[in-house]
Amino acid sequence: MADRTLDFSGLKCPLPILKLSAVYPEFKSGEIIEVIADCPTFERDIKTWCQKLGKTILNIEKYNNKVKVTIRI
Repeated sequence: MADRTLDFSGLKCPLPILKLSAVYPEFKSGEIIEVIADCPTFERDIKTWCQKLGKTILNIEKYNNKVKVTIRI
């Protein structure tokens, strides 16, 4: 179960990643977050973001034109 869920549905790239980056300093190490977006490039963008910051993607789920990514901070 996630500690937080961030829903960026309706935002076009690069806004989901920019908004995630803006709140990132609030997260605690080890926290589990779910990030939801419907931007066509979100899955690729979130993978790149996690790789650059050394964060672990636990799950990627696709449903109703949305992508939900679960990440360990």
